Amino acid sequence: MSVESVFARLEPLLPSVQKPIQYVGGELNSTVKDWDSAEVRWALMYPDAYEVGLPNQGVQILYEVLNEREGVLAERTYSVWPDLEAIMREHKIPQFTVDGHRPVGAFDILGVSFSTELGYTNLLTALDLAGMPLLAADRREEDPIVLAGGHAAFNPEPIADFVDAAVLGDGEEISLKITEVIREWKREGRPEGRDGLLHRLAVSGGVYVPKFYDVTYLPDGRIQRVAPNRQGVPWQIVKHTVMDLDAWPYPKNPLVPLAETVHERFSVEIFRGCTRGCRFCQAGMITRPVRERSITTIGDMVQQGLKASGFNEVGLLSLSSADHSEIGEVAKGLADRYEGTKTSLSLPSTRVDAFNITLANEFSRNGRRSGLTFAPEGGSERMRKVINKMVSEDDLIRTVTTAYENGWRQVKLYFMCGLPTEEDEDVMAIADMARRVIQAGRDATGSRDIRCTVSIGGFVPKPHTPFQWAAQADHETVDRRLRALRDELRNDKRYGRAIGMRYHDGKPSVIEGLLSRGDRRVGAVIRAVWEDGGRFDGWSEHFSYERWMAKAAEVFEEGPVDLDWYTVREREEVEVLPWDHLDAGLDREWLWQDWREAIDDGAEVEDCRWTPCYDCGVCPSMGTEIQIGPTGRKLLPLSVVNG
Repeated sequence: MSVESVFARLEPLLPSVQKPIQYVGGELNSTVKDWDSAEVRWALMYPDAYEVGLPNQGVQILYEVLNEREGVLAERTYSVWPDLEAIMREHKIPQFTVDGHRPVGAFDILGVSFSTELGYTNLLTALDLAGMPLLAADRREEDPIVLAGGHAAFNPEPIADFVDAAVLGDGEEISLKITEVIREWKREGRPEGRDGLLHRLAVSGGVYVPKFYDVTYLPDGRIQRVAPNRQGVPWQIVKHTVMDLDAWPYPKNPLVPLAETVHERFSVEIFRGCTRGCRFCQAGMITRPVRERSITTIGDMVQQGLKASGFNEVGLLSLSSADHSEIGEVAKGLADRYEGTKTSLSLPSTRVDAFNITLANEFSRNGRRSGLTFAPEGGSERMRKVINKMVSEDDLIRTVTTAYENGWRQVKLYFMCGLPTEEDEDVMAIADMARRVIQAGRDATGSRDIRCTVSIGGFVPKPHTPFQWAAQADHETVDRRLRALRDELRNDKRYGRAIGMRYHDGKPSVIEGLLSRGDRRVGAVIRAVWEDGGRFDGWSEHFSYERWMAKAAEVFEEGPVDLDWYTVREREEVEVLPWDHLDAGLDREWLWQDWREAIDDGAEVEDCRWTPCYDCGVCPSMGTEIQIGPTGRKLLPLSVVNG
């Protein structure tokens, strides 16, 4: 049965909301396929505002991968701002896609990509606006399957009551496998209904269906075990890893936004994964092993993406882009190819020890020279050893001195506060480093027109990292240390005016900590916060710490757990963690050993791209291997370049 667009009802109401253009759709390279010709229909959601969600690589890739397939339709939906939410409720307009403005509740599957846990309340808003029951257990046969993905899905337990299923890892291949399972199930007449479809997805071991697993608890609140309750369902769910990125050169036709977004450029992922071994970094741990795109594929993707979009900036993305084995050749090849055009190149993620001035000059050859950003993460040498960030202060000073000598005038440094074993003096060391950076610039240039911005975030222990057992610092400690650092910099008459400081208070980090390491009991807190008006918790102007505290206290009133139990408590080795049945490939014993070495003596772990394997477990358990160059290929200039 055809599904009608809600746009005729929506359009007259848009002049009364802020930024109505974000709900209109019709972007360059967007796709609206015939509803009746599709057998399987996906609604892809990024649970944040359009301006944040549209540039998201994961959603754009799946949108294109799915729409290329015959008989498959994919459309996008984003969180609506509270002003439109109120109007939609008043006029009974359901959650809609921006492509065909079709009701989300009419699709077969609602795939939600979570980059951060603070988007959980936005999911509940979308479900409610779609006319779907919040609880998966209450869903009807005709309701879409709600599928969670993204980095936060590596512990979906806090939203286990609200999602039907979750997938871990890369989405390109598994999204197509899920599509075929749904297609086959529908062609067979939907045997055993909704449960029959979920069981087919679960038995593969590649899709996690929470309802097929029972969680039991010990009297003290810890988990006793997580066990399957349905025959054929595996004890562990494994992540998905795409091993040949060259075979998946997406997005080929990037979406060009109509409204302003947080990133307005064409982004190419030059490699996936990271083996630097930073102990705090969930992204680096769960995306192993490293898999590089070849220089020729990168060149082809840039050429195709620019032609299809008209963007004039290209961002080469990865967790540490300068670590690509052929980054020098990539940079020179692209700079040669687009020299004299309006196309600029950027390398958003650069490590101090991978930066070199030749590389920086190649990326700024077209005249755009922005500030440089480096992430020492820890203020003191001791702290950087604890987190395995093997960058010395002298390394940083040498790097920024070279940059200042070659024309740069601004440097941004990123740190975290609240790291394991951190003391006050570790944070105050940030001031000393910033002063040295300013002085290095003044010495190198003979000018006082030198700037350094210090940006600091609160540390949140994450699942599947060596710090998953760590106690999170309370927000009072984090805020006190950051205030002391701010005062130290403000009162410095010699350097203070040259040093900017940006930081967020520690309260949002506490809630992120609750959600990142929570179990199924946290779902009741999420729902209570949402019912009390919680929306857009990742935005400081909408986030309410008091609301989260009050609702957590209400939900956990009877014990034996509370908010502190989930956040500031250190875990024991033998404790069953909520995500232990979700396999990211990392050996649990290796993670524990790395955690103990971190807090005992700060022993450093080398990058296994260039050194012997240190047995993290990913490659043998996942049947994967590190894929890096050099390939020896070159990027040839284009025969015709349109400026």
